[in-house]
Amino acid sequence: MGDLVWQTTADGTPTLWSEAFGEAFHSAGGARREAERKFVAPAQLERFPPGHCLQVLDLCVGLGYNSAALLEAAQDRGLAIRWWGLELDPRPLQRALAAPAFRRCWRPSTLEALEQLGACGHWRLKAGAPAAEKDRGWGQPSATAPPPASGQWWLGDARSQLASVLEEASGRCDLVLHDAFSPGHCPQLWSQEFLGQLARALHPQGRLLTYCSAAAVRWSLRQGGLELASLAPSASGRPGAGPDPGPGALPQADARAEAGPRGRPGAPEGAGTGATHPAKTWSNGTVASPQALPPDPTGLLRPLSPMEEAHLSSRAAEPYRDPTGRAEAAAILAARQRAQASHPGASTSAWRRHWGLDRRPTAPPTPAGPRDGR
Repeated sequence: MGDLVWQTTADGTPTLWSEAFGEAFHSAGGARREAERKFVAPAQLERFPPGHCLQVLDLCVGLGYNSAALLEAAQDRGLAIRWWGLELDPRPLQRALAAPAFRRCWRPSTLEALEQLGACGHWRLKAGAPAAEKDRGWGQPSATAPPPASGQWWLGDARSQLASVLEEASGRCDLVLHDAFSPGHCPQLWSQEFLGQLARALHPQGRLLTYCSAAAVRWSLRQGGLELASLAPSASGRPGAGPDPGPGALPQADARAEAGPRGRPGAPEGAGTGATHPAKTWSNGTVASPQALPPDPTGLLRPLSPMEEAHLSSRAAEPYRDPTGRAEAAAILAARQRAQASHPGASTSAWRRHWGLDRRPTAPPTPAGPRDGR
């Protein structure tokens, strides 16, 4: 990952900038806020009865925000956790655990799990919150003690390590958290082949959750047999809190939602995404499941809009391909660019104009030159 540089996000929580990938690990809007909005909230843990053992695969653990937030939310609902993690580099977690600002985000038992993971590669928490944790007001408000939780991670290229996880987790995962760097910088973890393998991990009612709403990723998830839903944005910054902005809403207030890189914390929302007018979002991410997701009265999850469906017919939907599972990022990106030249769909710019994303009326989209699609 090259050099890692500390940054502070808008909610006051710290993240790291990777010089090698040219991205931050989290949105400029907030590291913990992103974990809660895009991974914990759409997990909808209220679906599971107390005592259920939540099976979770965390792809690209990074600093540990997503799993830490999920662990605490699960404990509060009386859910046990069986956890598998895939991570290239242990340094982000090590750096996070040494940072007071990160440690202040979490309960002592959560830090204990992360410390075990960093030191031993696995972690286990017994049932019941430690006394010191209860004294400080953490843990469940009821008399019921939190159930046990355990997990382990595999370090290295996730493409080669995933097979080991699937030996145990195939068809069992209630949740798959996909939080790799953006497709433009890490296409190997967004390839059609790799996403198809991740789909195998899901329980029939399981959910794959990701911040990404890129057409190529959504098209590949659908090809892998998964039903799609969009993670709805809102004017208040909380998914589901406001009305659907509609098909004419402008992308991308969230610097990570579509295909663009994670902006440097402190940059304006929408930086790095190619958004001409970053006034509103049209999606905060994607939820995918082997079965159709039921109607969501909270408005958090919604079916793909006609605009989003049209996106999946454009050249932007040309997938990233890595048949051998060993290709370098540059080779995957170059192959995709060549494939887009013969894609029958409209260019991304034509799609944007047709749906008013550039605020210019236009005729229906028509195929364009080979370099016009994303």
